[in-house]
Amino acid sequence: MNDPLVIAGKNYGSRLLVGTGKYKDFAQTRAAVDASGAEIVTVAIRRTNIGQNPGESSLLDALPPERFTILPNTAGCFNAEDAVRTLRLARELLDGSALVKLEVLGDPASLYPNMPETLKAAEILVKDGFQVMVYCSDDPIQARMLEDLGCVAIMPLASLIGSGMGILNPWNLALIIERIKVPVIVDAGVGTASDAAIALELGCDGVLMNTAIAHAQDPVRMAGAMKKAVEAGREAFLAGRMAKKTYTAAASSPTTGLIGS
Repeated sequence: MNDPLVIAGKNYGSRLLVGTGKYKDFAQTRAAVDASGAEIVTVAIRRTNIGQNPGESSLLDALPPERFTILPNTAGCFNAEDAVRTLRLARELLDGSALVKLEVLGDPASLYPNMPETLKAAEILVKDGFQVMVYCSDDPIQARMLEDLGCVAIMPLASLIGSGMGILNPWNLALIIERIKVPVIVDAGVGTASDAAIALELGCDGVLMNTAIAHAQDPVRMAGAMKKAVEAGREAFLAGRMAKKTYTAAASSPTTGLIGS
């Protein structure tokens, strides 16, 4: 952990966060999470049992909280009131854990964030003692507003949830990274390993994904590929890429001392 991801004062060795939905069963979920190296796993409280449905299998049997940081999210919520209620339930189920992922959606077709309701919910949750990681549009102004409210991580979409379209607007992400002091974590739209690497190369602090792994033909293998991509992207960012030179070639090898010169 020479270069940890720090969220709400806690260090994490992995910059890859993964979702837990859309797998064929909990065994495949655990195998993919292990292959990804992720330490933070996000759970849709409205869709996954973590104890609210007694008698049913619980995700926590496969991903125990003593081994992973369970990040409850509000997937399926379309207004601030439902999102706040859902996360208060999650806090009770997880013995008072305060770290949560807020997402308030605008419509069921695009799953684009409803920013007025997101801002409203974020303000309530922060005042209620939650450590809020927040899914949002790639608008640098609204990202700054969420940071000012006290959110511990800003999570702009790269493209629509589940689309696999990759990073469609790197310029807006760059503006957010430049202006935000808390971690910036790309959330939604990643389709393959190169998308994850690009996010980290841009300077994002991490990336969260679910569908890109769970809907791959081999989810466990894709999870391993994403782990490597995130690590490579971060190393490239820290190394600092060479400057781009338009229409100018530069020899890679020395041009002095050549035979015949």
